[in-house]
Amino acid sequence: MNNILIAPSLLAADFANLQRDIEMVNASDADWFHIDVMDGHFVPNISFGMPVIEAINRHAKKPLDVHLMIEKPERYLAEFKKLGAANITVHYEACTHLHRTLQQIKDLGCLAGVVLNPATPVSVLEEILPDCEMVLLMSVNPGYGGQKFIESTYDKVRKLRTMIQEKGLNTLIEIDGGVNQETGQKLVDAGADILIAGSYVFGAKDPIETIANLKKIK
Repeated sequence: MNNILIAPSLLAADFANLQRDIEMVNASDADWFHIDVMDGHFVPNISFGMPVIEAINRHAKKPLDVHLMIEKPERYLAEFKKLGAANITVHYEACTHLHRTLQQIKDLGCLAGVVLNPATPVSVLEEILPDCEMVLLMSVNPGYGGQKFIESTYDKVRKLRTMIQEKGLNTLIEIDGGVNQETGQKLVDAGADILIAGSYVFGAKDPIETIANLKKIK
């Protein structure tokens, strides 16, 4: 992709002022809202429930990029579509029948993606990559925001980019965790297409300017 997509993660927003933060993202150069759904089982945290996502969708003017950090995500795919999800990504580690789950997401009319935890090598995608419209690489361990970026992610992005090119695919590479101006540039240089930024955006003095600067990465 020539234009890098920026997806601010609402996990880092002020939940007591969620509408305010949503309107900030609406007014910014951001492309998507990234929504981390956690169940307290697959990851050691609980985040957004269904009513909150429904409320977010009422105010969001940009697509919802829904990342399911949950066990057996296939049970809830149709519900997340109804709530407004434009993209749905599911963890390789959480899906027993990954191919079937990706097809279910596509049948719902959503962009379908697979997420890999830091310890999961990109080689596990060898057979399923042609069915992935996007791959989200976790550059921190899933479950909490504000973690330190895992440096080995750069090499992982390069390996995945090579796999995509060798197969002649258009699969997008998305990165989640520890993204800032410095790591974002290095990730794009390695082959990333989409940058998710949470605390770096919502903790900034000027979030709109911070998003604009991320958007300028080439």
